[in-house]
Amino acid sequence: RPFTKKDIQKLWSCYQSNEYVSVILILIYTGLRISELLALRKDDIHLQDRWFFVRQAKTSAGVREVPIAEKIVPLFKHWLSKDCDALICTPESGPFTYRNYYDSYWKPLMNQLNMSYTPHCTRHTCISLLTERAVDERIIQQIVGHKGQNVTQIVYTHVDLPTKLEAVNRI
Repeated sequence: RPFTKKDIQKLWSCYQSNEYVSVILILIYTGLRISELLALRKDDIHLQDRWFFVRQAKTSAGVREVPIAEKIVPLFKHWLSKDCDALICTPESGPFTYRNYYDSYWKPLMNQLNMSYTPHCTRHTCISLLTERAVDERIIQQIVGHKGQNVTQIVYTHVDLPTKLEAVNRI
């Protein structure tokens, strides 16, 4: 399920007090799988041109160029300033394993923020936000690395009630 807009605002309000909240925001605004983000290396990031290259992905469609939204550029700058080859690193400047990140950072953050999401919910959030803003389905597929339209539309698209109301009021 996607993060609510209220919860996204909550993340923005507290990301500066805990750098690992910025990881959640990066996931929301890129549509990356957590495994893709944790595998992302600094040399695959082209911040000046606002994009990065995903080399390791679940499927061949997942190997892709991903744009960096202007609002998360500062989050990328923060992580790029760390002394680590991976973009997202441990406090000891090492790369994360999924289990280490999930158990040591994701779950405690969700508890601290009184939220109950999984890392994959960020992907649902990204796709839903792009859909709500009427981004072309083909562009969404390329951003998130989906080959077929049905996966994106059926599995990942969640539209909130105000958007649905606006849609029916158009007819």
